[in-house]
Parts: sequence; structure tokens; C-alpha cells
Amino acid sequence: MKKKEFKAESKKLLNMMINSIYTNKEIFLRELISNSSDALDKLYYLSLTNGDLKIKKDKLEIRLETNKDERTLKIIDNGIGMDKDELENNLGTIAKSGSELFKEENDKKKDIEIIGQFGVGFYSSFMVAKEVHVLSRSINDDKAYLWKSNGADGYTIEESNKDSIGTEITLYLKDNTEDDNYDEFLEDYTIERIIKKYSDYIKYPIKMEVEEEEEDKETKKKSKHKHEHILNSMVPIWKKKKKDVKDEEYNDFYTDKFYDYEKPIRIIKSEVEGLTSYQALLFIPSHAPYNYYTKEYEKGLMLYSKGVMVMDKCADLLPDYFSFVKGIVDSEDIELNISRETMQQDKQIKLIAKSLETKIKKELEAMLDEERENYEKFYEAFGEQLKYGIYSSYGMNKELLQDLLLFYSSKEDKQITLSEYVERMDGDTIYYASGESVDKIKMLPNVEDAIEKGKEVLFLTNYLDEFVIKTIGTYQEKKFMNVGDSNFDLSSEDEKEELKKANEESKEMFTLMKSVLDSNVKDIRFTNRLKDHPVCLITDGEVSIEMEKVLNAMPNGDNVKASKILEINESHPISTKLKELYQNDDKETLEKYTKVLYDSARLIEGLSVDNPTEMSNLICEIMSK
Repeated sequence: MKKKEFKAESKKLLNMMINSIYTNKEIFLRELISNSSDALDKLYYLSLTNGDLKIKKDKLEIRLETNKDERTLKIIDNGIGMDKDELENNLGTIAKSGSELFKEENDKKKDIEIIGQFGVGFYSSFMVAKEVHVLSRSINDDKAYLWKSNGADGYTIEESNKDSIGTEITLYLKDNTEDDNYDEFLEDYTIERIIKKYSDYIKYPIKMEVEEEEEDKETKKKSKHKHEHILNSMVPIWKKKKKDVKDEEYNDFYTDKFYDYEKPIRIIKSEVEGLTSYQALLFIPSHAPYNYYTKEYEKGLMLYSKGVMVMDKCADLLPDYFSFVKGIVDSEDIELNISRETMQQDKQIKLIAKSLETKIKKELEAMLDEERENYEKFYEAFGEQLKYGIYSSYGMNKELLQDLLLFYSSKEDKQITLSEYVERMDGDTIYYASGESVDKIKMLPNVEDAIEKGKEVLFLTNYLDEFVIKTIGTYQEKKFMNVGDSNFDLSSEDEKEELKKANEESKEMFTLMKSVLDSNVKDIRFTNRLKDHPVCLITDGEVSIEMEKVLNAMPNGDNVKASKILEINESHPISTKLKELYQNDDKETLEKYTKVLYDSARLIEGLSVDNPTEMSNLICEIMSK
């Protein structure tokens, strides 16, 4: 029989499809299963429009058969089948889709849930097969035909025998090589895994005889028997009505599908119809994966189209700040690229992503309002990601994310939102302080002063917190104020005037003390806000002491320095001692006191001391006098 050449461009085109379009070999089974599903859809559709066809939907199926001796894998369906011309046109012309043509020739296009559209999926079989046979009998023909090909060299078509309508594809697997093991596609567990991964939600049963070991009850002897199994679930859990699915089922699906050992903290089910229709089943994990805050972590949702998994992790469906969300999106409207492994960057994807972003935000707000304990658990795991979403976008996402933030409060001794702070505040300023922990922040002299004067202070303990506050700028027209900033002052006008006078009187003394510390401080002055504390450091400018620590701890830290002011409690005995030393012209002792006060202030702020040995010696020397 004379072999025919492919009508489409050439051997080069087929080689490109096999070697370039598809990124892994197991995709071939997904493609052939999808083609079989299309054939079943076509037959069922015709039965709805042709009263003479008596087709029972529950009899439509796909079967898989393996033969290890002959090294063949068969994919069999009892769908619409193909006649000689259809085999010629659909399989003899690369990139011509019979499924797409079927949709174009029928009026009810929206009612036909056909997967195939490019006509190249069939040729992925040549990635694993050295020869492919397609035996098919059309619903419109009494004769069956056999199409054979061993690749780009061409194909033959001959009349054959087949008792029933449908198509049987036989793959003669390639010989194993040093790099590729084709025998794996004859193993039951491999086939089951591939079906479960890519075609679990094909709506027709995918059947295969699977070998199982059984034990005879009387003899206790074990023997192997083959039993017919249905490999796919058929009905996705996200297509079922929420009222028909128990939370336990959703939890089991999540832990199994996403390999988590804990149930999710929240389940989100969404179904949207409109310009872009989709169904989504999303999960918010109860804890962060071990690699979540590393470069190795890959975000993304599983993307399905018409029951077939297209991508395991579609990153474009989630913004980075919601990258903790796991789940599945199923849409018939997305436009896929030719390999069906990735989607094209089109408006449908952007619309779905925007819709999901809004839905996730609303669900987090609902959890914050209705399940505070759960939200706090979520926030402990993923709050840092929300903060980074504000900081990394230079505030572009602050309106979306700022109401989801939590900070510890001095008033309630627990985490609160910015909104909750504003609801009970007086004035127009939100006060905060930064530090390594809540306990350490509480001990800061300026914090004690603010709390004593009735101000609620937010305790910022995460390295990103103050950067986020700076990025937000204002919240509900309220400004933020660090109680460690030089502009923070709750004194009365009389107190301010009295302090100003004391500083003017000691101006020359401070100039001398400042010269001892070189450029380490911008200024030295008396203060009236330290209660019983002798000394503290405050900052002047945008960079706080805590920000200095964070920036310098980074791998490429540029030795950033906050502009520091050394404040000395004017009502503390130390101020009297300093004045006495200056008046007695004891500059040497004044210099020693200055160094000790400065190093003490640094320690209070959690900063290192440049010369701890010198500090220790100075303290001992002063104590011994």
C-alpha cells in the first residue's frame, strides 16, 4: 500500500511539535484522552439533535489497555468515530482540528463542551510511540478504516474491520534508551497517576483492568487478579453545590491535592458568570509551607479547562501578596496556547485574576470580623506577605491591604487593626514605637511617657512594620508618629518654655559633650519626658533607629545611620552632676560621663556599643570614686 505524505508543511513541523511544543512526555496521554472525550461529546450532541440515534450517556466511556509483551498501549472510545475522509483530513493534516470544525458546523456552539481546538495533540503520541495505529468506524459509515504512521515519513489508510462505532488508538512504544524509559507507560500505577493528574475530571469514565493481589480466605495463599477500575473522579468537587459537600470532604480534598498535613483555615468557593465565566475552589492554609519565604516557593493556582488540567501552578492568577492561597480555577473561556500546557496572556486571565483578588480580600475581611482567632493564626503565618505587598508596590496596594494589617496595642495588650485604633483615638495622630519585641518596646522611656499621658501606642515588632507605616503615609487622614522621633512632644506650652530655657543655659556644655561623641549624634539636649529614666536616644528625620538596624542587617547594607539626638532627663540627678562637672571645669570627667551616657542610651535601644571594654572600665572607675 502506497504511503501518503502529510499535507501539512513537513517532517520539520512534526519534529517541532513533538520535541518543542510539549515539555514532558506524559502529556501524550492527556491529549489522547481529551480527543476521546471530544468524540464522546460529539456523539452525545448528535443524539440530542437526531431522534434516530439512541445513545445512552451512561454507556459512553474510554478504555485503556496495556500489553507488556507487545509493548502496546491502547486508548479506546465508543464515540462518534471517523470515516476515511475524516481520518485523511484530521490525521493526515497536521494542525487541523476536527473538534474545532465540528463546533463551527453546529449552531449550538456554547452547548458543546469540546476540549480540542488545535488538532496537534494527537501527534504528541509520537513522543513515546515509534508507530501509531488508529482504527475507527464512524457513526455515518458501515465500514471501518485503519490509519497507520511511524512519524513524519507519512501514513497509510486502509479498509479494516470493527464491530462497533468508535476509535481505537494503538501506540507501539519506542525502545528504551539510556535517558528514556518508555516501559513506564505500560505500568498500571504510572497510567493511574497521569490520569489522576491531568484527566481526573473528564466527565466520562476512564476504565482499565488493574492487577491486584488477593488472599484466599481458606488457603491464605496470595494471587494476582485483574479487576476493572474507573481511574477518574469525573465530577470535580468544585462543580458540586456547596450544600451537597461537607467541610470534611473539602478538607480531605485540600490535604490530598496540596500535600498538607493540616486542614485549611478557610475554604472559598466562587462561581462567576459574565464576560469571563469560571469556577474556583480556593483554600487559605493554616500555616506557611517550610519554604514559603524563600525563592524556591512557587505560587499559583491549578488551572483547568473543561475538566482537563492545563497548568499545575498558574502564577498569573494570584498577586504576590496573596501567594499563600491554594486552589483550583476551572474556566472554558481561557485561550490556551497550542500545546494546552500554558495560557496566552489575554484579557480573560486578567479578568479572572482581578475577580479572585476581590474575592480573597472579602473573605479575609470576613474572617477578620467573624473569626478573629482564626484570622490571627492566619496573620501569624502570612501577615508578613501582606505587609510586603504594601511596601514592595510603593503604596500602590495600600488601599487594598492596609485594613488587613494587625499591630500589638499598648491599650489592649493584643493585636488590633488600624481601623480599630482610629475608632477610639483622640486627636489626629496614630502613635507607634518599634523594637525587637513587645516587652522590650514597653521598656523604652519614650513609650512609658506616651502611655502615661493616655496615648495608645502601636508596637511594631516585625522588621517590615515601620517601612510599611512610612509607605502608607496617612490612614483615614490621620498621620503616624514614632514616639522615638524628635518631633514627638506631649508637653504643655509652659513645660516647653521652661525646657527651652534650661537648654539655652546649658548650650555650651552640650557643645563640649557633642565634640566628645564626634559625628555619632546630631545634638545633645535636656528633655522633660523621661520620667525616672536618665537618658535616651531619639531620631531626627525619616530613618529611625529600628530602620537603621534593619537596613544594616541586609546583605548589601550600606552602613545607614539614623540622625540621633541624645536626650538627658533634666529632672534626673545626672543632669545636676553634669552641670557641676562643667562649672568646675572638670572636662576629663565630663567626657567620661558623656561616653557612658551615650553607650547606655545605645544599649536601651538595642544598639551595639563600639567599645564595650572602655565602657566597662569607665563605669567601674566612676563607681570607685
